[in-house]
Amino acid sequence: MPGHLQIRVKAAFGEVVVEGDNAKEVLDLLGDMSPEFIEKVGSLVSSRLTPPLQSQLAGIVESTTEGPVVTARGKFTHYEAIGLVLYASEDRTCAASQIDRLLHLSGVKPMVPARLNEMTKRGLVFKPDPRRPEFKLTKPGEKWIEEEVVPKLKESE
Repeated sequence: MPGHLQIRVKAAFGEVVVEGDNAKEVLDLLGDMSPEFIEKVGSLVSSRLTPPLQSQLAGIVESTTEGPVVTARGKFTHYEAIGLVLYASEDRTCAASQIDRLLHLSGVKPMVPARLNEMTKRGLVFKPDPRRPEFKLTKPGEKWIEEEVVPKLKESE
């Protein structure tokens, strides 16, 4: 079709193809895609392609009425144990005292405040609200758990 234009845009979740009869039409279509739209599409695609959290963490973390408890048998560091508890927690957020309690239930006894401080300096966790005692995994922290910690512990099962 003469004058037909196609643009391929790489996104975190894959590729978006925008087509139009002319440059203005393509630009208008691209302009209509809000960051919220792209985020929503990315979230829908990743939720459909990513195995459910329970299956990813099977044999590593178990959900209990108290919260997520680390059940992995392989060797892991205190940082990894804290990261796993945060990763399996609702909104990837948990108070330091709750992390401490859950790790004790897991049989792990780290100095949680000191480890959280070090993890903050490494960019793995942050405090969403400095006035509250809750910590949250950063995006790099989530990626670390998904790409390094979980695969390492899955290997040692």
